[in-house]
Amino acid sequence: MKKSFFVLGAALSVMALAACSKDDANVIKIGGLAPLSGQYTEYGLECKKGIDLAIEEINAAGGVNGKTLQFICEDDEGVPAKSVNAYKKLVSQDKVRFIIGSLTSGATISITQLAQANKVVQIAPAATNPDVTNAGNYIFRACYTDPFQGKVGGKFAAVNLGAKKAAILYDISNDYSVGLTDNFIEEYESLGGTIVSKESYNSGDKDFNAQLTKIKAANPDVVYLPDYYATVALIAKQLRAQGITTPIVGADGWDGLVGLYGDQGGDEVLNGYYSNHYASDSTDEAVSRYVNAFTAKYNEAPNSFAALGYDSVYMLRDAFVAAGCEDAENVRDALEATDGNYVTGHLTFDEKHNPVKSAVMIKLVKNNGKLSTSYEATVDVNE
Repeated sequence: MKKSFFVLGAALSVMALAACSKDDANVIKIGGLAPLSGQYTEYGLECKKGIDLAIEEINAAGGVNGKTLQFICEDDEGVPAKSVNAYKKLVSQDKVRFIIGSLTSGATISITQLAQANKVVQIAPAATNPDVTNAGNYIFRACYTDPFQGKVGGKFAAVNLGAKKAAILYDISNDYSVGLTDNFIEEYESLGGTIVSKESYNSGDKDFNAQLTKIKAANPDVVYLPDYYATVALIAKQLRAQGITTPIVGADGWDGLVGLYGDQGGDEVLNGYYSNHYASDSTDEAVSRYVNAFTAKYNEAPNSFAALGYDSVYMLRDAFVAAGCEDAENVRDALEATDGNYVTGHLTFDEKHNPVKSAVMIKLVKNNGKLSTSYEATVDVNE
């Protein structure tokens, strides 16, 4: 499978080649941190599948700079303290200079200062908190940020759905949920929408009926639910049971409502939409190639975490090629100059190493009697 995603000027490649120090090892080690067990298992397992597929493809095509890629993945369970321990093991024992991970923002942020201090190139596949890349110039991310996707949700609700009145139910104790809420409100109100109800809960809550009673009384045109899939599934059941039939809108944390590990949502999440990093039913050539390869290997369609893990490997591969070696500083410089097409979209980096790209909105639908997803729209608030 031919991959040709990345273009850099010849001058950069020549400069990198001249400055590179060669490593005699015949492998390039890439470390990984992911929740392969615990609360966010589906995120970690699916991301690792995408990474493994990319590694397999690249090695089958001859490797990189005459070397084979080796992926060493540690389970951090999405727990920051365990992320730190796993990072130290990868760097001190396995001698990795490149890390992909972790998946959730808290776990990822727990190691960014360490990676920066150690000059280890870190790519966060799916950690959307804006603080992730604040640690310094060795830290990158493959996904867009929470402020961006919060605004995407607000624009979609106001423009695509034509909703004039919105209600919000969010986790006040979770930075992810709070950040999405703030940015949804900013964008939605800037487009003429009105927030008629804003209700909150705390992580771990199971009963949302009191908040939903207030939301129902406000008679919104849309309800924004910015949380992870397990909580969203629980809220949606209670929301529909209250007789609230409006569309519900969320963010990439919903990616898990439909999956290999059992559908977390039921019919209650229908008429639901969420911002995501790519759509598996896209007709884009790069997406189709990737989805076909992933499905052939794993007998399932890949979710966004798998796609972001896959892209993270190819971003590194392209930087290795452009740099002409595996020196972390040179690879970092090559990554900064990224300008190419990947599965999750055309990607360049801003000055904080955050991707500049659009988002897609996914609709939850029924397909042959089963809960499924469908591409709904591409939304960009960079314009």
